[in-house]
Amino acid sequence: MESAAWISIASICAVGAMSPGPSLAVVVRNTISGGRLQGVLTGIGHAIGVGIYALVAVFGMAMLLQQFPSAMRSIEICGGLYLIWMGIQSHRHAGSGSMESKGIQKVRGFVDGFAISGLNPKIAVFFLALLGPFVPVEASAIERFGVASLALMIDGCWYIVVAILLVQTGASDWLARQGLWVDRILAILLLGVGLWLIVN
Repeated sequence: MESAAWISIASICAVGAMSPGPSLAVVVRNTISGGRLQGVLTGIGHAIGVGIYALVAVFGMAMLLQQFPSAMRSIEICGGLYLIWMGIQSHRHAGSGSMESKGIQKVRGFVDGFAISGLNPKIAVFFLALLGPFVPVEASAIERFGVASLALMIDGCWYIVVAILLVQTGASDWLARQGLWVDRILAILLLGVGLWLIVN
């Protein structure tokens, strides 16, 4: 693969990662409630899910999701239900902080990040549609693994940077002090996106 193709792929992955959505909301939520480490672990979990879908896409297996829409629909519904559950939990504990121990919080951060990306098969379709033109048919397995790894690293770095900046700039502390309203806004966002996934 030529260097121009790698640059194009990196740009596509960066734009996809930086697009605001439920993933960003979950990273922000977990950073506010559990601190920098929980936010970073959420970003790592999300990146692993993205990396898996990128791997699926570059090896052409994402075609199966399009050929079997019922399977894709089932995954989307699970993702929507998970977002709704997170939204309900955020609303229930609005302004009260997390009710879990620190150890459980860290694990939950990773699980949340992985679930948000892992239960979104549209990520695979996104990669299939946008990476397809830049990954030649004759690309080797190593190059395909490289593309998936690049997607994983860019996504992970972005959300890790977001979590660190929230803490370093003091934004997470300020948001934590506004906990009641922040939790309610995030709850509405998560519930809305979850319902949208299920309805659509």
